[in-house]
Amino acid sequence: MRRLGAAATLLLLTTTSSLVHAQEVELPGTLAVTSYDVGAASYNQAVALGTALGNAYDTSLRVLPATSDVARFIPLQQGRVQFGVVGSESFNAVEGTEAFSAPEIGPQPLRMLVGSNSDNCFTMALRGDAGIETVEDLKGKRVALVVGAPALQSNVAGFLAFGGLTWDDVESVEVASFGASWEALVNGQVDAITTLTTGGLAQQAASSPAGLKWMPLPVSNTEGWERLQAVKPQFSPRKGTLGPNMSEENPVECAGFPFPVVVAYPDQDEDLVYNLTRAINEQFDNYVKIEAGMVGWSEDRQDFQWVVPYHEGAVRFWKEKGLWSDEAQAHNDELIARQELLTSTWEKVADVAEGEKTERWLEERRTALEAADLPTYE
Repeated sequence: MRRLGAAATLLLLTTTSSLVHAQEVELPGTLAVTSYDVGAASYNQAVALGTALGNAYDTSLRVLPATSDVARFIPLQQGRVQFGVVGSESFNAVEGTEAFSAPEIGPQPLRMLVGSNSDNCFTMALRGDAGIETVEDLKGKRVALVVGAPALQSNVAGFLAFGGLTWDDVESVEVASFGASWEALVNGQVDAITTLTTGGLAQQAASSPAGLKWMPLPVSNTEGWERLQAVKPQFSPRKGTLGPNMSEENPVECAGFPFPVVVAYPDQDEDLVYNLTRAINEQFDNYVKIEAGMVGWSEDRQDFQWVVPYHEGAVRFWKEKGLWSDEAQAHNDELIARQELLTSTWEKVADVAEGEKTERWLEERRTALEAADLPTYE
């Protein structure tokens, strides 16, 4: 038998290794996820991910948009979809607060796969002609209140708190959905909305006659940040460079946390979670070409010590990558223990009358967390 030369041998080994590596990703023919409204940043990113998965693994990703926080989790809870591509409502879900304090919901034991820490960020989008330069200038202005989306409402509450304001200091204008808040901004029905700085709707607003501005949240304002984080502990300062009217040369100081995050319930098949996490990692170069905001999905931008624990299948993959540390494991264990405490506390109010259950739950929750010397995040 003729011996291969060194170069040919290396090529064969590399090719064979690549083929085996590709075969290790095994996904079903169809996956389904929930996400935000059509046109929202998380929806666009889910669609881009679906395109990449379809091209690489012949997997069809069905994206189910929903307008409210709870509506994005009901299909996941019922097993009608396997994953959620969601936002800060995941924090409220695991804590059983805001919309998830309702009698029929309660705390949800969610687990993460991956989160996006991008160059975009969260803040208030402002009409360019509204005369708003600082949070304090929002006093008396019209601010969109998205019905059925308390996570977005608490975002606004956090941003207002940065300037020492509350919802009582502004004129709240109810809108039906996140997409409708952008329509209200462009149409002059509101002066400010809470949003991510990327997405097609932001580009449309920037091109409108009134134009688009972003609310600055300067990191130097430590008191403002303390007030904001008392309302939204999942936020931290970020310098945004991705979005209309911002760039590396013209950054905006704003707020950031992993958004979107891909989540599942702990009983989701570990191998499926492992393979999807791996697929998301391996297809990075492909989906980021479709949606630039997905740069935050990169492995070197993962935050393994956020407020939602990771799924065992995802932990297995991140360990293989050498990115999962002892500190990350300890933090994950603490979060899971917190979830178990919240779940057992919710079970204590199982028989409480529906009209009294939310109030009783929040009282029991506070008592249990304080007894365990854990923050209540209220």
